[in-house]
Amino acid sequence: MLGHAGNPEKSLNIPLTPIKYSPVMIRAIRALEGILMRLALFTDTYLPQTNGVARTLHRLTSHLHRRGIEHLLFTPTSASEEECDDPVRKISSIPFFLYPECRLALTGISSIQQELRSFRPDLLHMATPFNLGLCGLRYAQKHSLPHIASYHTHFDRYLHYYRMRGLIPLYWKYMKWFHRTCDAVLVPSRETAGVLRAHGLSGLRQWSRGVDCVLYDPAKRSAEVRERYGIEAPLLLLYVGRVAPEKDLPTLMAAMRLLPESVAAAVHLLVVGDGPLLPELRADAPRNVSFAGSRHGGELAELYASGDLFVFPSSTETFGNVVLEAMASGLPVIAADAGGPSELVAPGRSGILLSPQQPGAMAEAICRLAGQPELRLAMGREGRRLALSRSWDEIFDRLIRDYEEVIEARRRKDGAGIYTA
Repeated sequence: MLGHAGNPEKSLNIPLTPIKYSPVMIRAIRALEGILMRLALFTDTYLPQTNGVARTLHRLTSHLHRRGIEHLLFTPTSASEEECDDPVRKISSIPFFLYPECRLALTGISSIQQELRSFRPDLLHMATPFNLGLCGLRYAQKHSLPHIASYHTHFDRYLHYYRMRGLIPLYWKYMKWFHRTCDAVLVPSRETAGVLRAHGLSGLRQWSRGVDCVLYDPAKRSAEVRERYGIEAPLLLLYVGRVAPEKDLPTLMAAMRLLPESVAAAVHLLVVGDGPLLPELRADAPRNVSFAGSRHGGELAELYASGDLFVFPSSTETFGNVVLEAMASGLPVIAADAGGPSELVAPGRSGILLSPQQPGAMAEAICRLAGQPELRLAMGREGRRLALSRSWDEIFDRLIRDYEEVIEARRRKDGAGIYTA
């Protein structure tokens, strides 16, 4: 060690000072290290759960792997013992009472913090605002790290359906508090952006959704589907999604009862999905309604392709992944003119949009399309064409650019540099 003249035992007392590099130089240095970005993700729902958020995040982690981006995902344990191959840290959990598929982690904060210190993330992404999202948020704030959140679910509307309207003001107060320090808030649709903006949230960026048009393809239509479920009616209507109050399924059931006898005899509704409302609906369903339970992957794709018309009454969707999957499968869509579906369906071209919770209007729309096979086919073709323009790769690459922009903006703001001796 160098020392003072005449006393080599004393080392020079030279303080470390930060050398400030431009974002371009920082990227170049990281590239030389073989590191593009380190991303920490926090979500209270993930595989093997099958909701839209879980499936989207799984697709995202797969894309990050293909793009060479290091990532670490924190998620609660699942009720299922099934595991996935992603870089995941599982945290003990209990079900969330409003949405059992979304679980509340019993956070081991110290172990999560230790993992994060070792991983050294450039950016933290909170996909849900519950326990794990809070853990990520606190770590980012404590260490002045860039952090973003994505908003996926209108839980305030769920509170309405579960008769807890009094909690809605508290919910929005919490949402505003949770997102207040985020460098960006990702939303799936323009409608969702408008709702959040009206409640005082800022820094909104749209993160849309794609669809796998190879998996969901009209060519997978199969006559065996009708045989499998004992369906003799010539026209098969499909609903796919959670069987729960917030999906407005009573509206669809009421519409089925309002169909004229001639139409009711010609159509059959197959409800694909599971949830707390299933026993009640099954016990009181009209004769031309049956239930398939939860279906996934190739089996679900075959069901979509084998249908003739997709009906989706939910008015609580921030995006509506199942609507896009139905369009990719060549089905015309009848949906509530609310939330994400209102931005996916082109009225009169790929389907029909209706005012929410209007069984009579839904019954009329079913009658109209039931009697016009050529219009159904034309709408199905247009829906497929629109779906083909929504590539997951393009959507995730745009998200990665958003990540990079957020990191660079924070570095410019903070004047961050790299410490050298």
